[in-house]
Amino acid sequence: MDRRRITRGTVGAATVVMALGALQGASAAGADGGTARGGASDPKPSKVCVGTQPKGKLPSWGPKGSRPDDTPLYRVLAYIDKTAKGYRNIFTGWAVDDAGRAADVYRVPGKQADRLDADLCGAAEKGVTVRLYDTDITQRELKALVDRIGGDMDRWKGTFMIWSVGMYSGGTVGIGVSDAGKAEPILRKAYGEEAMRHIRIEEEEQATTLPGR
Repeated sequence: MDRRRITRGTVGAATVVMALGALQGASAAGADGGTARGGASDPKPSKVCVGTQPKGKLPSWGPKGSRPDDTPLYRVLAYIDKTAKGYRNIFTGWAVDDAGRAADVYRVPGKQADRLDADLCGAAEKGVTVRLYDTDITQRELKALVDRIGGDMDRWKGTFMIWSVGMYSGGTVGIGVSDAGKAEPILRKAYGEEAMRHIRIEEEEQATTLPGR
């Protein structure tokens, strides 16, 4: 899936970075921003299933055998990524737990989610665990919130700075600011309580841009 992150470099320009789902995260424990849980997602999965399909049944993320991630887990992730496109009105995101050989899928519960769950669990290869989490926000809504906040990166200049805005797989938008104490009440007033349920404010230093990059 796509992961959207808006960052500000030393030149003061905001940049939108779009990354492929393979960069969504290295582990579901939160080693990378793309895997952080929290916000709207339940900390415990509502369903867990273990794949039963023969290894190699699903297509890889490229020519067979040509990539180091051509494994049962990453073939299942590729299938999740592709299948989720048909469930945009309920899909929130996914994360990978390499150590646990598991894929975490976040979606809004309901009849469509039941169909998605059955599809993913039925397609998973042997040895791969699929954990399904309930949220109350879709990826489309998260992207809209990221874009809205990204458009406000200069709005409170002089009081605090927004350095980055990132969309996380579990239904959260992270905002990196220069002063969290000043930012929190101002952002709460600007975006409202409902949006703040999905926002995590973190204090961070200004990003740097290397010469030639």
